[in-house]
Amino acid sequence: MAMHRAVNKDFFKKWSPEMAYVLGFFAADGYMTLNSSGARYWNIQITDRIILERIKKAIQSDHKISVRIRRGNEKIIYRLQIGNKVMCADLQALGFSPNKTKSLAIPHVPKKYLSHFVRGYFDGDGNVWTGYIHKERKSKLFAIQTVFTSCSHEFLLALREQLEAFGIGKGVLSKGMGNYYRLTYSINNSLKLSDFMYNQVTPTKGYIYLERKRRKFQEFIKMRKGDLTNIAAVAQR
Repeated sequence: MAMHRAVNKDFFKKWSPEMAYVLGFFAADGYMTLNSSGARYWNIQITDRIILERIKKAIQSDHKISVRIRRGNEKIIYRLQIGNKVMCADLQALGFSPNKTKSLAIPHVPKKYLSHFVRGYFDGDGNVWTGYIHKERKSKLFAIQTVFTSCSHEFLLALREQLEAFGIGKGVLSKGMGNYYRLTYSINNSLKLSDFMYNQVTPTKGYIYLERKRRKFQEFIKMRKGDLTNIAAVAQR
């Protein structure tokens, strides 16, 4: 007999910052399954247990997080699986299908909550890089680059269009080495993305985000200010 565990089955029915974030994360690292007995599940499978615990708390779930030990140096995989027909139906109503990998489309997210959806997707399938470029030149440049990835070209195209509406310049959409696409933003638009995704995030509000990714933006801004201060000091000599 299946064990019934607690969960807020109406979580995906009403927009909120937490709902938008979890939906974005699901778009990146989630999937739906149907077993032989007709039971429907939605799952999130990632390598970061802390963020999965926060998602579990947001949906008011007491489901167990399963652990998959991988061979070699590969990271441990954690999975949260929720068996609930109502939630799966709501996810489908929002535009997600059981085989969403290549058919992924952005749901109609209210503008008020788009930053939370984007932050959720970024935490799942995004990356931020910082470092020096033009090292061969006399004046090297400390840069930042933000990347969203997806197997769906249409998803990234729609994401780029929605971000443009918030003043974030057109990112570069390209085909990756494998069966995926990349949406890349350089320095200025990465800083705009940082402000867009995190300007509402404060410790008191309890919004969900991956601290290590946010920290990358914060460290870049701090170092960039330091570089500009040094340049100004040299110019005044």
